[in-house]
Amino acid sequence: MSATVNKGEENGMETLRERKKARTRDALLRAALELFTAKGYERTTVDEIAEAVDVSQRTFFRYFASKEEAAFFVSRLTETHFVDAVRARPPHEAPLEALRRAVLESWDTINEAIEQVVPLELHIRTYRVIESTPALLAAHLRRSMELEEELADIVARREGLDAAADPRPRLVVAVFGGVMRVVERMWISGDDLSIEAMRELTAAYLDQVGPALAGNWRTSGSY
Repeated sequence: MSATVNKGEENGMETLRERKKARTRDALLRAALELFTAKGYERTTVDEIAEAVDVSQRTFFRYFASKEEAAFFVSRLTETHFVDAVRARPPHEAPLEALRRAVLESWDTINEAIEQVVPLELHIRTYRVIESTPALLAAHLRRSMELEEELADIVARREGLDAAADPRPRLVVAVFGGVMRVVERMWISGDDLSIEAMRELTAAYLDQVGPALAGNWRTSGSY
């Protein structure tokens, strides 16, 4: 019995340690994003982030490899949420429809996941910082390319195809990714930066993919 109690105590201590680590990580993350949005990413130092939480620089690097990792932490969380949603789509759905439904489902459920880490409005403000900071925007575009490769592999497996030999998985993901980049630019430059507005833009633009690619854009009388 004592062994069982000791094991329970060990598990309890481990859980407490994990909770404390999560609180420290989230505090550092929130401080970093607040400073990035207030001062600018380039003008914020790791020392300032650590000082805001009253920890050492060494503690910061226990949780984040760099400022960039902190800047993209929540974005990576949303990407994982989306990729998991793609994997969970029913196999009978066509690839583009599976991607469309997965991204819209993600926008419906992501608020809670983000709010567990930082306030939603802080994440949205950080999005603007990423778009307006050349180094972060370049990193964001690189990651978008990596994400497209990951999605192409998922689509290929769903369809029983070899992504290296069949261009269709990469093609459909490239179309989807291009639409999402247009949506991001429209959303970030607009007045309504809510998740609901992002979802509405996403649905509207994805719904136009088929008609836009197949239709005749010329009006009568144009040349």
